[in-house]
Amino acid sequence: MNAIQLVVLDIAGTTVQDKGNVADAFLLAFRDFGFKMPLPEVKKVMGFRKLDAITMLLDKFAPDKKEDEVLIDRIHTHFIDTMIAFYRNEEGLGPLPHAEKVFAALHKKGIKVALNTGFTRSITDTILHRLRWDDRNKNIDQVICSDEVPNGRPAPDMIKALVSGLGISSPERVLKVGDTEVDVLEGRNAGCGIVVSVTTGAYTRKQLEEYRPDHIIDDLEQLLPIIEKA
Repeated sequence: MNAIQLVVLDIAGTTVQDKGNVADAFLLAFRDFGFKMPLPEVKKVMGFRKLDAITMLLDKFAPDKKEDEVLIDRIHTHFIDTMIAFYRNEEGLGPLPHAEKVFAALHKKGIKVALNTGFTRSITDTILHRLRWDDRNKNIDQVICSDEVPNGRPAPDMIKALVSGLGISSPERVLKVGDTEVDVLEGRNAGCGIVVSVTTGAYTRKQLEEYRPDHIIDDLEQLLPIIEKA
């Protein structure tokens, strides 16, 4: 029997190609409301619930606006609209190499597969529909979004909901995969048995090493031998 019962994977930069599009949409949303945010700082908040990320950036660069809920909501809405339009129309949108193969291989081993994300459900459903990862992909057991739980990453709420909803015996039987600092923190806070970082998204290997995941991989296919040894 596999020690791991569930693999939870992030979406943009982990299972779905992201060539900086999410960060670009953030920069655009802020710029259109008169704020110029440094790209390196924007990349640092990738993976967080986007409302939280907006608040964090305002706190750092426009602290007098950090509690302006109307402004935060307008920036967030602008970001959502930009991302939905992008994911509906981007010709190059696709899964990262071996993602679908890994989903199938995990299912063959009797391991459940879930996706979680800092995106809202509206953005996520656009991606899932484009990639046929909605109810047409039987190798994805559940998808949960940051606006469906009380607290986004790094809080463990999404993973706790998945563990409960999918009947997993313990968080220690969960492997969490993501491409950012906050993915690692989420996995640790949830008590996941294994936390894996991937170099295909927002953070480089050197940046990821700072947060001490259990493994750093360059391709999702490298998950399979990690699970075999668990």
